Amino acid sequence: MAEGRRYEGFVPGRFRLEAYGNGGFRFADMSHRGSILVLPSGIKAWHVSAPETLSTGDFADVVAEAASIELLLVGTGNDLMPLREALRRKLREAGMSVEVMPTGAAARTYNVLLAEDRHVAAALIAVD
Repeated sequence: MAEGRRYEGFVPGRFRLEAYGNGGFRFADMSHRGSILVLPSGIKAWHVSAPETLSTGDFADVVAEAASIELLLVGTGNDLMPLREALRRKLREAGMSVEVMPTGAAARTYNVLLAEDRHVAAALIAVD
């Protein structure tokens, strides 16, 4: 990951994801080590490190902003891992469509949809 300012909390605003890998992400000329939530309100650190541990509680911040999200992209790391049906149902009940894919594909898709000014969010598990 290129050198830049590091930020561990919350960056308000909508930003294109500049890079992913090496255990983190680059956005807004900053780098963040670890997983992230990319929400309409901004980008925040996400404590998740493995897709098999995902629970409804991990998506509380996403559900809180669901009225501003049409599509949630979930990046499950290097490999595709389906979400548990109870979790998918909870997210759909909040009014969002959900697409699950490897993190790299989710980050690239997020950037395309952001450029189209779509109401998109992403929950991205960091990859090496």
